[in-house]
Amino acid sequence: MPRTTKMPMAVLLALTLGPAIAIGATLWFVASLVPECTIDETDRLTSPDNQFDLVVFSRNCGDTAPNTQAALVPPGEDVPFDAASFYSVGAAADLAPRWVSPTAIELSSPAGATTYRNDDTVAGVIVTYKTGS
Repeated sequence: MPRTTKMPMAVLLALTLGPAIAIGATLWFVASLVPECTIDETDRLTSPDNQFDLVVFSRNCGDTAPNTQAALVPPGEDVPFDAASFYSVGAAADLAPRWVSPTAIELSSPAGATTYRNDDTVAGVIVTYKTGS
C-alpha cells in the first residue's frame, strides 16, 4: 500500500494565503493609480410636473479637458457617477437650460466647441438646441 504524507498546515496556509495577499495588494495598488472622478453641478432645474431634474454638470477625472454635460435625473437625487448624459460638449460652457414645458427642454450649444452627444429626446422629453452662445 502506498504511503501518504500530509502537508503541514503552515505550508498549506502559505500556499493559499500568499497568492491571495499578493493579488489583493496588486489590485489595491492598481486602483490607486486610476483617478477618482468628481461631478460638479452648475445648474439644476426641476421640470414643471416634478418628474425630472435637468442637471448641467462637468465630470472631472484628473487631468481631463473641459467638458459640459446635461442629464435628466429623479428630482433631488445626486447625479450618479455613471450618469448617461444626453448632451456632452468639449468645453466649459453655460448651456442656459430651461424647461419649455413638462415634455420639452431647451439648451444653448456653444459655437465652435466639439459636440460629443446631442440627443433629440431623452426619457420622452424633447430637446431643442440653440447655437451660438
